[in-house]
Amino acid sequence: MKTDVSHIHGRRRIARHAAALAAALLAQGAQAQFVPPAPDRTGSGKLLLTGGVSQVEGAAGGGLVPWAVISGYDTGNQWGGNVHATRVRTQDFNLDTYGVAVGVNDRLELTLSHQIFDTRAAGAALGLGENFKFEQDIFGAKVRLLGDAVLDSDTWMPQVSVGFQHKQNQQGDIVRAVGARKSSGTDFYISATKLFLAQSILVNGTVRMTKANQFGLLGFGGPNGDSYKPQAELSAAYLFRKDLAAGAEFRTKPDNLAFAREQNAKDVFVAWAPNKHLSLTAAYVDLGDIATFRNQHGWYLSGQAGF
Repeated sequence: MKTDVSHIHGRRRIARHAAALAAALLAQGAQAQFVPPAPDRTGSGKLLLTGGVSQVEGAAGGGLVPWAVISGYDTGNQWGGNVHATRVRTQDFNLDTYGVAVGVNDRLELTLSHQIFDTRAAGAALGLGENFKFEQDIFGAKVRLLGDAVLDSDTWMPQVSVGFQHKQNQQGDIVRAVGARKSSGTDFYISATKLFLAQSILVNGTVRMTKANQFGLLGFGGPNGDSYKPQAELSAAYLFRKDLAAGAEFRTKPDNLAFAREQNAKDVFVAWAPNKHLSLTAAYVDLGDIATFRNQHGWYLSGQAGF
């Protein structure tokens, strides 16, 4: 009888231990189940096209004009970015731009771009040789100061950013030979972008302080001027759908060189973003006179891939 009682008590102790172990395992599982997931740091919070496309010098904006928006689809504690390629072809010249852009917390944008300006057959007429190429590297940074283009779309507050683009021309001897004072220079700008979301309209105004000749491809400064001059840059776009926009831009440029006048640039563009990883922009662009070649106009095609 004592043996039976001891056996019963032993089984009860085993059952109590098993129940305690099961409860501990259940508690551990419940605790693990409710551990919050790691935050997504990659950008995905913005609406399609509200981060702009890749501007010809690498900044987020339109084709010719930087906007106040930050590259990528990052918001808050996220980061985003893209790689991009652009070709502009006129009657006598090609301009290719390749680059990368990174946006951090929808606050800071960093860009690095390389430009190749191919003179094609015009190079021989300029005494440079056919298909002579001017090249320059551009490092840019932009900081959002105030406003939010999307969140403030129902108010009159624009998004405002300041930035710079430092340009280093690789043909220093040649650009100085045509009259440029320097082969490198830095542009400074302030942009204000306003999105009227209910009306599907975006407008942007940028003021750039620059000495650049033909975006810096022909150096900086010259006989007609070697000081910073404010230039106006304007953009307007209409969003037909969330993935499709069209608009126009206008950009003034300084006229520093004596051997050839420099004129304003303008374009009419269409931008399509099938998703947040890809966008394509096509445009008709008019760059005015370039060197001694008049009325340079043609097409512009740009693509960017990122997040």
